[in-house]
Amino acid sequence: MSKKWMLGLLLAGLVSVTAACGDVDQSAENNEGSDLQEELAAEDEAAPVAGEMPEVPEPDLEGIPDVVAEVNGQEISKEEFEATYVGQFTQAAMQSQMFGQELNQDELKQQIIESLVGQELLIQEAKKAGFEATEEDVSKTLDEIVAQYGLGSKEEFMTAIEEQGMDETEVISQLETQVKVDKLIARETGDIDPSEQELKEFYEQILAQQAQMGADESEIPSFEDIKNELKEQMKVQKQNEAAQVLVGKLREEADVTIHI
Repeated sequence: MSKKWMLGLLLAGLVSVTAACGDVDQSAENNEGSDLQEELAAEDEAAPVAGEMPEVPEPDLEGIPDVVAEVNGQEISKEEFEATYVGQFTQAAMQSQMFGQELNQDELKQQIIESLVGQELLIQEAKKAGFEATEEDVSKTLDEIVAQYGLGSKEEFMTAIEEQGMDETEVISQLETQVKVDKLIARETGDIDPSEQELKEFYEQILAQQAQMGADESEIPSFEDIKNELKEQMKVQKQNEAAQVLVGKLREEADVTIHI
């Protein structure tokens, strides 16, 4: 589970803290190193599954209310839910098809609404805590997005945004919110630099899980080769865990009404 900017959601006007507050896969917190493991096992996962593959369904958005939830009086709109659902649907449908399973759209809807509720709780808490987003903070975050998606420049990113109907003011507002939430999570995590021992144990876990999947250990990169990736992945996991704990606490005290 990785706290990455979901460009598709950003283009739709959302702040991508979804993964930080649980993501759409609630079991992900038990799958340490999932991103790195998926990368190492990409070829195996790409292999066709025996038997007939189920047909990929269309997103079912019938009957979604105009207000899907209220969080401490703040409404989560139908438009926000649908943008998130469509953004997550394709990936979820492909994963289900890969394993020869039928996608449960009702379950996916519940996971996404819970994710949006958690997201809103984090945003409200960051605002309550008084975190600020400086121009330097926003610029740094934008640089990270440009680098992550292999875009040539900030201008190229803004052009892509404008093509989706968002203007620069909206984008900057979303980036400022992301920065504030990031600072909130950083406050919760404290020092999260993993030790050498933690990194080695993490690597051994990956080796063991890859072996269970039938991977050839000789084809897996050495510890030193992916040490930096392991470190970043462990940092992300600690951030996610801290965010999940915080969302749980906030949810206990929050006034939340879900209409789906």
